[in-house]
Amino acid sequence: MNLQDQVVIITGASSGIGEATAKKLAGDGAKVVLAARRKDRLEALKSDIEKAGGAALAVEADVTKRGEIKNLVQKTNETFGPCDVLVNNAGIMPLSYMKNMHVEEWLKMVDVNVNGVLHCLAETLPDMVERKKGHIVNISSVAGREVMPGGAVYSGTKFAVRAISDGLRQELAPSHNIRVTCIEPGAVDTELTNTITDKELVEDFKDAMGDLDFLNSDAIAQAIHYAVSQPDDVHVNELQMRPTSQG
Repeated sequence: MNLQDQVVIITGASSGIGEATAKKLAGDGAKVVLAARRKDRLEALKSDIEKAGGAALAVEADVTKRGEIKNLVQKTNETFGPCDVLVNNAGIMPLSYMKNMHVEEWLKMVDVNVNGVLHCLAETLPDMVERKKGHIVNISSVAGREVMPGGAVYSGTKFAVRAISDGLRQELAPSHNIRVTCIEPGAVDTELTNTITDKELVEDFKDAMGDLDFLNSDAIAQAIHYAVSQPDDVHVNELQMRPTSQG
């Protein structure tokens, strides 16, 4: 199956996995709606997609603000029609040791990584339920299954995303034909690590990563494309991937 004329909202689309996913799905005929806070990045991506023959809409939106997500969905409906696929990709990862008390960063992670997912679900699910059609892709992490020192709160948010995904699947797949896929990457070469401010952890993180070959964002985009392009009777529930060099 290709994705011709499927309407796809992608949060966190200004870089990394979101950007790669937008290009991949647009290249297969999807109409992609690019959402993030950095409007200049979104406009540049929109231009690239359109030059390649694709269709894109750029909407500045902060997933922690439900009003902005309401606006995102409204603009999607006005421009392309109702959302067929939601890719909940926006996330932050300011890892820190609990003893160092980066409390504001803990709360911000919960707000973006968990509440942001819930805001997007709240604005897209009612229409999907009514139409009995839709696909939710939530980006969790290997950290949603394994906790490491410095990652307690981050892992907590990604465990939550995995739990929400499984609950959605059980409630909505059989009765409303809404598929839910949880993507769980290992180490990926993105901007996420740029948000780490805990100096003690930064040094330990560098040592722990060593010579690890990080996954490219394109690899995650390929996995998302695989999940959302399956026939209607195939439901890809979870996809976990790591660099071959990651234990």
